Amino acid sequence: MSDPRARLLSLLSLLQTPRLWPGSELAQRLGVSGRTLRRDIDRLRDLGYPVHAEQGGLGGYRLAAGAAMPPLLLEDDEAVAVAIGLRTAAAQPVAGVDEAAVRALGKLLQVLPARLRRRVDTLASSTVAHPFAPAVEPVDPDTLVVASAAIANHERLRFRYRDQGRHVEPRALVTAGRRWYLLAFDLDRDDWRTFRLDTVTTAAATGARATTRDVPGGDVAAFVADRTMRMAPTCAADVVLHAPAAQVVDRLGGPPPGTLTDRPDGTCRWLAPPDTPEWHALRLASIGLPFTVDGPPELAAHLRSTAALFRAATAGPARPVA
Repeated sequence: MSDPRARLLSLLSLLQTPRLWPGSELAQRLGVSGRTLRRDIDRLRDLGYPVHAEQGGLGGYRLAAGAAMPPLLLEDDEAVAVAIGLRTAAAQPVAGVDEAAVRALGKLLQVLPARLRRRVDTLASSTVAHPFAPAVEPVDPDTLVVASAAIANHERLRFRYRDQGRHVEPRALVTAGRRWYLLAFDLDRDDWRTFRLDTVTTAAATGARATTRDVPGGDVAAFVADRTMRMAPTCAADVVLHAPAAQVVDRLGGPPPGTLTDRPDGTCRWLAPPDTPEWHALRLASIGLPFTVDGPPELAAHLRSTAALFRAATAGPARPVA
């Protein structure tokens, strides 16, 4: 291999396989002398790749972890596997997976050859969610990539949202409640808006420069959380738990939101801040203690309907235990 640049790339690709490479094997693979191999190893080190050498009869070269992330070389099947994983994570967001995954997917798709892109699309379209996975509307990864690129490039976006055309200046992508949201300034409505990305279609950057704007309050995540909370019916809760406050705190591993006050009869009153009836019910169920709901009627109605659902699910004839 006479071209030094091509040889360096081939050497780097070999070293990124996690193993110890004897110098003689590397030189044979590249078709060079041991002296040329050592010179190429020094070039990689000059470029910032931490190539570690071990002396002795069982020694050799290996690529170690460095202080910075060097560029990676991926084989075709490895690139497809990474793209599939990023698409899956982006479409079904989980805790700890945020805009960084979308940016990585965008970078990979930008350089992925068309033949590999077709393989990624084919595999993604044939993937079936686990039957016990939480039901979440999937997000088109291409929409995520377009939105992420527009944010990074400070470009305006046009898309369809619930059958309406929108023209916005995108600000950030945020995950909340296992959903992706786009925070953007809506140019037609002259106000900030939060869009659920699973209902966004035909997203495209316009090329027009977006204006730099400050999000109200300065905290993007808090602003989106407040807007999404407003979209759902919420209520404060007034509940009497039939146990002392210390036992409730012990059950939860910490104090619940709101105020928890002991009463003379050995019970405690929990005044919970506004939240959805579903979340109030989940917190009460996680405590696992008897309780009485003093308000509001929305919470009591939700608990009655949930109790009726559970009773119906267990009303059938008893089955023998194996």
